[in-house]
Amino acid sequence: MLYLAIIFHMHQPYYENLFTHETQMPWVRLHGVKDYLDMLTILEKYPLIKQTFNLVPSLLEQLEDYVGCRVKDTFLELSYKPAQELTYQEKAFILENFFSIFKEKVISTFPRYYELYIKRQRKIEFNTQDYLDLQVWFNLSWIDPYFRENYPELKNIVSKARFFTEEEKREVLDKQIKILQDIIPTYQKFIGTGQIELSISPYYHPILPLLCNTNIAKEANTKTILPKIGFSYPQDAKAQIDEAISFTKERFQINPAGMWPSEESVSEHILPYIIQAGINWIITDEAILFKSLKRKKRDTRLLYQPHLLRRKDGDLNIIFRDRNLSDLIGFDYYNRKTENAVADFIQHLKNIHDVFYKEDLLVTVAMDGENAWEYYTNDGHDFLNLLYERLSLSKFLKTTTVNEYIKTHPAKSRIKRLCAGSWIYAEFGKWIGNPYKVRAWEILSLARKELDSLLANHSLSEEKIKLAFKQMYICEGSDWFWWYGEDPDGGFDRLFRMHLANFYAIIDKDAPDYLKKPLQP
Repeated sequence: MLYLAIIFHMHQPYYENLFTHETQMPWVRLHGVKDYLDMLTILEKYPLIKQTFNLVPSLLEQLEDYVGCRVKDTFLELSYKPAQELTYQEKAFILENFFSIFKEKVISTFPRYYELYIKRQRKIEFNTQDYLDLQVWFNLSWIDPYFRENYPELKNIVSKARFFTEEEKREVLDKQIKILQDIIPTYQKFIGTGQIELSISPYYHPILPLLCNTNIAKEANTKTILPKIGFSYPQDAKAQIDEAISFTKERFQINPAGMWPSEESVSEHILPYIIQAGINWIITDEAILFKSLKRKKRDTRLLYQPHLLRRKDGDLNIIFRDRNLSDLIGFDYYNRKTENAVADFIQHLKNIHDVFYKEDLLVTVAMDGENAWEYYTNDGHDFLNLLYERLSLSKFLKTTTVNEYIKTHPAKSRIKRLCAGSWIYAEFGKWIGNPYKVRAWEILSLARKELDSLLANHSLSEEKIKLAFKQMYICEGSDWFWWYGEDPDGGFDRLFRMHLANFYAIIDKDAPDYLKKPLQP
């Protein structure tokens, strides 16, 4: 029997300013109303489909801040503001930012929204009604089609299409908050039924091996350029894991069995902290498997099974995603007709089954659960519905959660040493190596050393120590380093410097001058 484990990873970086509670980017809210809830509700029609969802705690924390009205979202505030009261600068902001969704599969499907897009492109002046309609359509288009269809108020607004009122706009925005309110309770419900398993990532999504020691990057790629001031805080890696587990226990009343290390980044050095935390399984990319076993060719017999990491701290199961199948859904199938895409995926699975028809095997598809769908027609619903229907009817496969499979199919193969690397080329070049990324690690290390010094001198109150560590852990998140050297508008550079400047304010130090302007190598 072929067992299929589908794992969707849900993550956003920590945007919120700890001092002002402002966020300059709306993606937690907008992906919250588009991706995190409907991916569950769709499963109600397909009780035979089991899935694993990986939730990053820092994402959930920010969702809770929206629900509790503790965050100031510039995009949301300018959406609520009456169109006739918008200032010149606010109108300019709206024109620049309120078309931030995929034009071909979203904007162009709504005639009025597309009309406004063309009007902006041609630099034709907007009137008050244009701005009001744009406020509505930007926020309405981000709401998942399931809710636009099943909430009568939203369905009526979509049908009306134009000449919206301020009351209708508030209806759209209020419904967004309602959707956000339902996310965590709905995950709790599905966990309770056993249809899904919840796995986690380290709290603020850091690259764990690089927290342990930036020199580990050379284990994955000997040509990596390292920072002159290295970062080596394995205790921070441990804390990010432990805090994630504590958060999950509190919100979902479960001990999570699985962990998706941020960016599927692994190494031998992080295993003790994961094992000590009680995690039963982790996932990474198939390239790490073949590097670890020193296999030059792809061996699917090795790929389609769990492996055991037996270490002095205990045992840890590890599974490896099928990169080809995962990337087909993530980056390819939205270019094909739905029927053809689903048929192709099922055929791939059938081919695998036919090769190993006498054996039980685990095929793992693991991918981002957010970003792919806006490139699909109908936000991926057509594809997912047909896929789940075909999977439910299939006689040669069964979907499973990861922990469920491991319980009934214990790992038979052991890996003596796990190679360091991530899902991107089995190395860490996306987060360290270019001059900008290297400089970011250097200034992070300097800040972390300041905290060490103050702790040694007992110079901070317990309250400030707690807040300083929270801010430091946020600064250790992977996304800042991902974008350095390729940040299109400098937004992530500004966020990283804002978080670091806040760190210095927390510890009663003046922020270094280099944090006052874009980071330079």
